Amino acid sequence: MDVILKKKHPVIRFKYYIAGGVVFIAFLVYVIVASAGPRRLRYEIDKLTIAEVQKGKFLEYLDVEGTVQPILTVKLNALESGTVLRIIADEGNMLAPGDTILILQNPDLVRSIGDERDELEKKRITFSEREIQMQRRTSELKRKTIETAYNLRRIGKQYELSKAEFGMGASSRAQLELAEEEFNFNSANTAMLLEELQHDSLMNVIQTSLMQNDFQREKRRFERSRERLDHLTVRSPIAGQLSFVNVIPGERVSAGNSIGELKVIDRFKINTRVSEYYIDRITTGLSATIVHQNRKLPLRITKINPEVRDRNFAVDLVLLDEIPENTRIGMTYRIQIELGQPEEALVIPRGSFFQATGGQWIFRINETSDKATRVNITIGRQNPQQYEILDGLKPGDRVIVSGYDNFGDAAEIVLK
Repeated sequence: MDVILKKKHPVIRFKYYIAGGVVFIAFLVYVIVASAGPRRLRYEIDKLTIAEVQKGKFLEYLDVEGTVQPILTVKLNALESGTVLRIIADEGNMLAPGDTILILQNPDLVRSIGDERDELEKKRITFSEREIQMQRRTSELKRKTIETAYNLRRIGKQYELSKAEFGMGASSRAQLELAEEEFNFNSANTAMLLEELQHDSLMNVIQTSLMQNDFQREKRRFERSRERLDHLTVRSPIAGQLSFVNVIPGERVSAGNSIGELKVIDRFKINTRVSEYYIDRITTGLSATIVHQNRKLPLRITKINPEVRDRNFAVDLVLLDEIPENTRIGMTYRIQIELGQPEEALVIPRGSFFQATGGQWIFRINETSDKATRVNITIGRQNPQQYEILDGLKPGDRVIVSGYDNFGDAAEIVLK
């Protein structure tokens, strides 16, 4: 006999399908909610670098690399043309001022100076002959003047005698007038000779002075020419170390050619290059330091070359105190150039977060250290160790400063 079956309720009949649909809808809602909220990332806290925001001293400085150079480098140039006869000093030798470095030879110069010496000797002989002639003429004029003066005195006595005889009537007036004319003539002649002698003496002084000046001028010119012979011997102008000589025996050298280099190594300078970004802030007199054997040694900027090459410009610094032992040309030091005085500021250590965020935001860890969220920040000045925080953080906050390459676009980090 047939049994009548009761028809099941649709809910009971399709309960598995309904349950599956509910689960799917719940999952879909979760996905939508999750995607609408901040993206989270789980990360191990031990793999992160965490720093605390602190209130402390902030010193703005540059950290650059500098090379030790001699305080002064002198180029050695040939002052005269010639052929290298012999090289006396070797590269690396320590030289004192005046030490011989090399010797040149120039037969044409030697012959030319010999001709000038002969010409100077001819001028000296000519000057001596003219001086003798002037002395002889002066002597002859003096002798003639003495003789004329003697005759004037004799004729004057005869004239006085004629006047006396005329007064006694022993001679005629014609005889007296003749004696007077002769006396007057000799008086005038003597006066002219004396005046001529005076002019001759003055002329002799002038001519002698002119000839002496001309001779001395020729002599100085010859001495300058003779100094050119000394220039064939190249000497050290200062005390220093001969870096190199770039000529060889037998080589022809022209005047003005560079033949070597001399370095002063009793003092050193440190040369570095700084980014053009700081060209308005780097000035002579700024302080700097280097670390040598765990000691900070002070430096000071002494020279700035404002020419920018490859977006950098050159700066020279000198040590203010002792020079480190075993310092050698070409060695490098890390230099910290101070751009101001230490100031109170809110600071955090440098980290890779800056490259990833551009310094616009950072992950801040909550008080329970189980989560880090993005916060916007404003960064001010910076140095090779710290960033100055102007806004977005407060003292005591803990932030993640490294590991940002693994965070992607996460807005929240779940720490474990």
